[in-house]
Amino acid sequence: MLYYSRGSENDRLTSQDLKEGLNEALEKIGKRKKVLALPPDFTRYHSRAGELTCLVWQYYGQSLTDVLPALGTHFPMTSQEIDRMYPGVPSTLFREHRWRTDIVTLGEVPADFVKDVSENRVDYSWPAQVNRLLVEGGHDLILSIGQVVPHEVTGFANYNKNVLIGTGGQEGINKSHYLGAAYGMERMMGRADTCVRKVLNYASENFTSHLPIVYVLTVIGTDENGKLETRGLFIGDDHECFLRAADLSFRVNFTMLEKPLHKVLVYLDPDEFKSTWLGNKSIYRTRMAIADGGELIVLAPGLREFGEDHEIDRLIRKYGYRTTPEILGYVAENDELKNNLSAAAHLIHGSSENRFRVTYCPGSLTREEINSVNYNYAELDGMMEKYEPHKLKEGFNLTREGEEIFYVSNPALGLWSSREKF
Repeated sequence: MLYYSRGSENDRLTSQDLKEGLNEALEKIGKRKKVLALPPDFTRYHSRAGELTCLVWQYYGQSLTDVLPALGTHFPMTSQEIDRMYPGVPSTLFREHRWRTDIVTLGEVPADFVKDVSENRVDYSWPAQVNRLLVEGGHDLILSIGQVVPHEVTGFANYNKNVLIGTGGQEGINKSHYLGAAYGMERMMGRADTCVRKVLNYASENFTSHLPIVYVLTVIGTDENGKLETRGLFIGDDHECFLRAADLSFRVNFTMLEKPLHKVLVYLDPDEFKSTWLGNKSIYRTRMAIADGGELIVLAPGLREFGEDHEIDRLIRKYGYRTTPEILGYVAENDELKNNLSAAAHLIHGSSENRFRVTYCPGSLTREEINSVNYNYAELDGMMEKYEPHKLKEGFNLTREGEEIFYVSNPALGLWSSREKF
């Protein structure tokens, strides 16, 4: 059922609009005694999910008993991040998702189904795993809150991904990411009906339908000056809610270019991007726009590591970002990658496939570290002085030397492609 739906390319939802829309939906849902909220972590700070979680607290008060940020494999939120993203929500309500241990497997998506939707690229079943709090917590409402935006693993982020991957377990996360990588992320980004989404939908229909999950989905865009604007709010418990949000996100977050770009400059907010595990959105989201032989320059003042997890960080350092055939070969030959398919998928996602150059300008990692994973290195201070990102507008710019560059201030907010690539 769709409880609330509002959005268009030109809509601008204020805080009051969000409150009224959320309250209208919650009134339709009816009184609840024990509510669980599943918002994103700090890496989705701009989603307005933090604000919506605060509004849920205002509406339900002590009936909101638990807040479980859907971390996936990301670092747990710090107390400072919680205070900043969810001001006023009691810190005692927050639970940490331990994706290796606090897991219940609800069922298995059959291997034949996964093999079929992947066009024979993988041959394994997929476990529908969630944090045990969803199953054992006794909640009469679970609010999955987040932003729908183009995504490299599922086509579009959120909806049942927030539940089955965001609060999922190691095996489910690993296999879903590898499925998307083996199938080809450029075949999926910006599309609502993908092989990974079909697997998630199968799991939702067969294994989680008994859970009282309602989705609260935002669509965030930018105005002509690069200022963030909330373009849509969709609240419901079925696939229609997601499809409406995805349709708007496609129109709001997807920039289609008439010709490939030869030089792209991306800035990574240091509060949001501290690893290439997250920072490689600069590659994922712009790769279809970059010309063969072109260059992507990533200004990453907060970059201090490769993986959000110590083991994944080790694997990235060991194998590096290489072409898909190379990584598939490493998986076949090495149990440590075979047993950590998320890392293998990430290595594929972060590769330019030798089609264009990737130059990282990190705040903390050394030249030797960046070069060791097969990226080019440039000093951050020098590149910040050369390109002056604070003076750039979104899209095409001319530097002081007359060089044309295409600037992206936050790759997490969109998807860019030349028309010939999509």
